[in-house]
Amino acid sequence: MLNRLNRAGWPMAAALAIAATGAATPAAAPAQSAASRVVEVDTNQGRLVTLARPISDVFVANDSIADIQVRSPTQIYVFGKAPGETTVSATTKTGQVVFSATVRVGNNFGSINQMLKLAMPEAQLQSYTMNGVVLLTGTVLSPQDAQEAESMVQAFVGDKVKVISRLKTATPLQVNLQVRIAEVTKTFAKNIGANIKTFDGTGGFKFGISQGRDNLTPGFLPGAGLGVGFTNGNGVTAMTQVANGSTLGATGKLFGLDILSALDLGETNNQVVTLAQPNLSALSGETASFLAGGEIPIPLSTGLGAVSVEFKQYGVSLAYTPTVLSDGRISLRVRPEVSEITAAGSVTFGGTIIPGLSTRRAETTVELGSGQSMVIGGLISNSTNNQIDKTPGLGNVPILGALFRSTGWKRNETELIIVVTPYLVKPVNANEIVLPTDGYQAPTDLGRVFMGKLGGGMTGGDRAKPTMATPTTGPAVGANAPLPVSPNAPMPSPDAKRDEGKAVLPKKPKKDDGSPAPGFSQ
Repeated sequence: MLNRLNRAGWPMAAALAIAATGAATPAAAPAQSAASRVVEVDTNQGRLVTLARPISDVFVANDSIADIQVRSPTQIYVFGKAPGETTVSATTKTGQVVFSATVRVGNNFGSINQMLKLAMPEAQLQSYTMNGVVLLTGTVLSPQDAQEAESMVQAFVGDKVKVISRLKTATPLQVNLQVRIAEVTKTFAKNIGANIKTFDGTGGFKFGISQGRDNLTPGFLPGAGLGVGFTNGNGVTAMTQVANGSTLGATGKLFGLDILSALDLGETNNQVVTLAQPNLSALSGETASFLAGGEIPIPLSTGLGAVSVEFKQYGVSLAYTPTVLSDGRISLRVRPEVSEITAAGSVTFGGTIIPGLSTRRAETTVELGSGQSMVIGGLISNSTNNQIDKTPGLGNVPILGALFRSTGWKRNETELIIVVTPYLVKPVNANEIVLPTDGYQAPTDLGRVFMGKLGGGMTGGDRAKPTMATPTTGPAVGANAPLPVSPNAPMPSPDAKRDEGKAVLPKKPKKDDGSPAPGFSQ
């Protein structure tokens, strides 16, 4: 579109003739590049542009997107008509370009940026509209902020305009989770039992009481000795010790009878301390899992005599899903577990003893800041078990009834606590990571056989790490490559080999010359 300056009363005949014939003097390149810029205008709004020199002609590539009104030879008014992009150029009478700009017309540029600044003052956001598309650029604190910014702009411009988000997140999106599972279990047990046996070698009176042993075998063989716990056929009075306890025994003759008595006393104190501290890293929004343990086979009956095997995991396991929120806070869906094989609860299936699993597990969702800790689970358990096994009637007799009964007392105390601590992390240099195997050295045959050494080295020592090798001059590529040797090139003279030893070696290049190549220290 060609707008003439008649509105301002300026003659345009010469300029129109030059523009119509196309014989205008080419504009100077420096002037055009210096005046080129981008003008953003909202729809149905305008912007006044002041020029450095008077102009005579104004050109608009697409007047349906933007229009130009000339206020004076040094001022033009850019008016936005429809969303899109066009170009505007203004020249002097001699054809020199005074003003050249790309005009972008969008749906309320200023209002979009103002809305984003009010909603997210800590973020650095900028919106651009080109050909009916809104482009969002900048940096936000979290993925949630990026989603909210895109939703707000889409609601502002309507469904007919497409919003493209190219926002970057300033917060590191990798989360490292440390879980500490600490447990202390104490068990106290006491057992008291009595055993009495008599033996008459003439085949007369025999008598026996047993309340303290499960493996008692009668020992009433003629001509043999007494035995408590097994049958003694060697004519010797003997007694075995009860498991998990102490045995007090006495033997002698009373009224012509051989008497053997045993008092079983047992007391057990057991304490188990468990500390598991798994550590796992994951990206925000992704699920990570960890297992340090194994699997045990569990046979299952599938009918018609068929048996299948199912594997159950045990050990220390951790699964969690982190989500980085605004202000660096982290939402965690976490599931730590510690399980171990135990004889308690074991069953026998088809002649196979299947052990039980003792499991401590917690599953919850918490929200924490980086480096903050929270107890997500805990347990304090106290249980007491009293048991009396006695002979009916005789066990109730005072004093003497103790010979006809056994007592057992057991108490369990358990205290368990689970703590989680998330961290926002970034990758580090590999040389800064300390490994448990640093400083370890395998033993030599001499040290292993004659000295009994299992390993050598020093804990915390250094390990072989990648280093930067001395840069070397590689073959030239491209324009710097040497020309190939011509087939007709003369052969080197015999004196060349003689002078080869006298050749001066090139100096080693400096460290900043060439590209460094990776290598390993010796």
